[in-house]
Amino acid sequence: MMEKIYKILSINPGSTSTKIAVYENETELFHKTVLHDAAQLASYESMVDQLQMRKEAILNCLQEADFSLTELAAVAGRGGKLPPLQQGAYKIDKAMVDFLTFRPIDDHASNLGAILAYELAGSTGIPSYIYDAVVVDELEEIARLTGVPELTRKASCHVLNMRAVALKMAKKLNKDFRDVNFIVSHMGGGITATVISGGRMIDVLTDEEGPFSPERAGRVPCRQLVDLCFSGQHNRASATKRMRGQGGLVAYLGTNNALEVEAKINNGDKYAELIYQGMAYQAAKGIGELAPVVKGKVDCIILTGALAYSPLITGWITARVAFIAPVEIVAGENELEALAYGVLRVLRGEEQAHLFVAP
Repeated sequence: MMEKIYKILSINPGSTSTKIAVYENETELFHKTVLHDAAQLASYESMVDQLQMRKEAILNCLQEADFSLTELAAVAGRGGKLPPLQQGAYKIDKAMVDFLTFRPIDDHASNLGAILAYELAGSTGIPSYIYDAVVVDELEEIARLTGVPELTRKASCHVLNMRAVALKMAKKLNKDFRDVNFIVSHMGGGITATVISGGRMIDVLTDEEGPFSPERAGRVPCRQLVDLCFSGQHNRASATKRMRGQGGLVAYLGTNNALEVEAKINNGDKYAELIYQGMAYQAAKGIGELAPVVKGKVDCIILTGALAYSPLITGWITARVAFIAPVEIVAGENELEALAYGVLRVLRGEEQAHLFVAP
């Protein structure tokens, strides 16, 4: 019996670009990154106002590549700032689009993913989906406690790539995804980690409560942070910027570029080596922190994200965590592929799509 062919368009809007790709089942046929003019972007009051401009850019790209929307079986969009969701696919409908248009949790580029997918799919009557949105939250209740009742832990991590590499690893190990315990560390501008058990991400380390990273401060001493906030040096915006954007490697070394830091190390810069190794040291501690969640029964530790391309970083981390479980490196991230593969599983009937219910 011949395999049924599904063509899927994946859309991943970023702050200054829109990435698109067309897949035929698991094979990429075409991909393109559309860079948007900074002055044009600045003329829009909100992300949603950019809808028509980005839609036209996508249609132009497809036309140039000789692709027609009528060839597609579905459109996959990056999930945006919705209320907490379950993992997997959600069918995009008017309720979701209205929520993202009129009352999003945050004005974020990812909000356009679902809206663009819905608009493009609607013109031909095919379904559209989001998959593993940034707001997936499946923490167990015990994992939400903080020690301060007014503060509650929430899941926030690189869900799309983390689950994609975990699913691939389960397949590589010839195991059912629901039967494995994985710890996945995604290392990019921020570093997050999750423990996956029973097919769910039951606990996470967010990019503000785990290791410092190229741009994030990560976990810092509470009393010193309170003192800094009330020192008169910062207002709310600048204190936030110090923790997110100007922390980590940026704060210590003046750059968020790992290649620049490694060049310094190769030239004998011992301070740069200390800081860089310190980042790996903290990433390893974060992985170790999650192991007790599954009572040490970890099948595999997966290192992913852009920093996983660095043998220095992965070597330092592996040396400290290999006693827990075998370490696998799946460098980089391919969100367009993860979106397409997720929706493909829905079209094949391997997964069921959820329905969005607006609060």
